[in-house]
Amino acid sequence: MEIVFKIVICFFAGAGAGIGTGFAGMSAAGIISPMLIAFLDMPAYQAVAIGLLSDVLASAVSAWTYKRHGNLDIKNSIVLISCVLGITILGSFIARFVPDRTMNGTIQVALIIIGLRFILKPVTTTREQMEMQDRKSRIIKSVIGGCFVGFICGFIGAGGGMMLLFMLTSVLGYEMHMAVGTSVFIMAFTALTGGVSHLIIGETPDIFCLVLCIVFTFIWARIAAVIANRASSKTLNRVAGVVMIVTSAVVLFVNYVLK
Repeated sequence: MEIVFKIVICFFAGAGAGIGTGFAGMSAAGIISPMLIAFLDMPAYQAVAIGLLSDVLASAVSAWTYKRHGNLDIKNSIVLISCVLGITILGSFIARFVPDRTMNGTIQVALIIIGLRFILKPVTTTREQMEMQDRKSRIIKSVIGGCFVGFICGFIGAGGGMMLLFMLTSVLGYEMHMAVGTSVFIMAFTALTGGVSHLIIGETPDIFCLVLCIVFTFIWARIAAVIANRASSKTLNRVAGVVMIVTSAVVLFVNYVLK
């Protein structure tokens, strides 16, 4: 029965993470890690490692899907990627000295706040407005924002997805579909860096759970990304906000009310 329970938990964790990644550009780790901690009593550092490694393929397949629909900006995201990757390792190292409960709750509160933002104030930026952004200003914002997101990725184990999406839309002025596509593209690299760092610094996680989470997250991320690219910007805003709020509320309820 223990194996069946693990499969069920990993399925729901992977489904929630995949849907969040494909629709909202969220990090799979932001959903998988808290669920593994809450239901399987897995140490936070190991759960974060599984979440980040599950995030790699899920983000990659989502980015590929968005690219096929012309919703991926690789050229202007190079600076952002470089800064994020460099700071991710630092955040991963510091995370070892932080209590499990702190790591588990911080990400959920942030997701609820950002989710409300997308519902109450949808991103209405057009592709034309996005391309009018000043290049020098964009680079400066990318450096500052990249360092912040990289630390969030390594420290909280969230892949920085929700922070990337917020920064791309609110700070760098990206159109919603382009922001999600670029976010998951960057997350594929940040999650890989953070996941490998956790494996090197910490202990080897539960391989069975790792494989299950990777497979389930990959499948659902692909499905969600296909649907998201066919939706309007307004609908994508609302779905992104709802996904963030619902998943975070459930995780917080389980961790702080039931336990």
